[in-house]
Amino acid sequence: MIKTLNNESKNPMATFVFAHGAGAGQNSEFMQLMAEGISQHNIKVLRFNFAYMQLAEELGKRRPPDRADKLLAHFKTVLSEVDHSLPLFIGGKSMGGRMASMLLQESIALGCICMGYPFHPPGKPEKLRTEHLEVINKPVLILQGERDTFGTREEVATYKLSEKVQLSYLADGDHSFKPRKSSGFTIDGHLNQAITQTAEFIKSHI
Repeated sequence: MIKTLNNESKNPMATFVFAHGAGAGQNSEFMQLMAEGISQHNIKVLRFNFAYMQLAEELGKRRPPDRADKLLAHFKTVLSEVDHSLPLFIGGKSMGGRMASMLLQESIALGCICMGYPFHPPGKPEKLRTEHLEVINKPVLILQGERDTFGTREEVATYKLSEKVQLSYLADGDHSFKPRKSSGFTIDGHLNQAITQTAEFIKSHI
């Protein structure tokens, strides 16, 4: 059994399995805030660490992410152990969202939410990670900061994505949705927007 963290909800209408990004695990501030916020909308949120992150936390030493095939196998195991009595949705922050979107088609999940999708490595716009998103036929919500160095609003507008992919932008946000002070927007406002839109997306596809 893979150890998971649950944010329970009093009257859950769905379960959201929420995967972390490459550099920060299930206990990061972003993951905790989002999980707690989403759970307030009658959605049970389940977090987990990928194997490399669990080892990094145990050793107190940063480790690079495993290869995609290993990450996907770990994610599949988590999904196989989830209680399937509620409608299931999957997603994650950055790398975790990408892995979820790659699993979506073959999983029993009804949809996927990606928070800060890594469309390409920063500074390498030619190395696109969109092939599966061009043909996906299950609903996907991508919440993206307009200034995200992994895919800005201007860049993403040029991609050929499936009509099942819904894009929502956080004004002046970076990869973690944080806007510049001069923009007049706040990180708290953007996190609340992301929580609300995630909950609305899940409820609309149950």
